[in-house]
Amino acid sequence: MFGISFTELLLVGLVALLVLGPERLPGAARTAGLWIGRLKRSFNAIKQEVEREIGADDIRRQLHNEHILSLEQEARKILAPTQQEPTPVEPVVEPVIAPHAPVADTVPLATTPANAPEPAPAATPAAPHDPTLPPRAP
Repeated sequence: MFGISFTELLLVGLVALLVLGPERLPGAARTAGLWIGRLKRSFNAIKQEVEREIGADDIRRQLHNEHILSLEQEARKILAPTQQEPTPVEPVVEPVIAPHAPVADTVPLATTPANAPEPAPAATPAAPHDPTLPPRAP
């Protein structure tokens, strides 16, 4: 515990024998042993009490954290339906159909006289220009 080796203990015992003498040395050793035992027990009791308090604090802290987490989860459950972000709606793009030129009323070739004038092509209505379409010929 303190790093005392056997030679150091032997040296302390020899000094104690010389100072106290052979008559009082056993009583002094017994008294020293009792005091050392009491100190060890009191230090162990204090150590256990501190560990118990630290453990209790950890348990209290953990319970407090769990309580906060459960409250947070309940709040999320309550607020989840009302705070859902609306899903973006993609615009519906209708396909652009190019206008058809109207078919001119023509008479079949067999019934058309040879000198009959050729029918004029019908004018197509001007459609607004769509930038996604290729340019049209005039």
